[in-house]
Amino acid sequence: MISSLNKQFQKFLLMIIDSFYPLFKKLMPLQTYRYAVCGGGNAVLNFIIFAVTENFIVKKQIVHVLPNIAISSHIFSFLVAFGITFPIGFYLNTYVVFGGSYLLKRIQLIRYFSVVSVCILLNYVFMKLFVDLWGWYPTPSYMLTFVVVTLFSYFSQRNFSFKKERIV
Repeated sequence: MISSLNKQFQKFLLMIIDSFYPLFKKLMPLQTYRYAVCGGGNAVLNFIIFAVTENFIVKKQIVHVLPNIAISSHIFSFLVAFGITFPIGFYLNTYVVFGGSYLLKRIQLIRYFSVVSVCILLNYVFMKLFVDLWGWYPTPSYMLTFVVVTLFSYFSQRNFSFKKERIV
């Protein structure tokens, strides 16, 4: 039953996403378009969660996660946004963008998590650089960071996590 619901949801998403593809067909291949739509939608969700958490939930204050452990509000906001958008991103990449990989789902998940782990490190480094070292505003810094990390992620996911051809 879950597999059937998954297939129906996958078909529904592809029907909606692909219905707009003719507008972009001359600009990019279908897989790149799907990645842009899925990643863009997930990015918007990520930005909203980040901004709401940063500005309204923790109100730009240091977050004390344990008695002796505190983290900055922008890093906390990044972690909250990531915790929500990671499973959504994996689902969309697995079933909408990079369908047809010969790899087992658990291997895809491990590889996806590996690439995302590097992305987390890059996010952390760029946010620390932009906000803490250079004094930029957190939300625009996060958006710039997201663009750079997304480019790295796309090529890594396409060629590593969800690759379609075996290299012999």
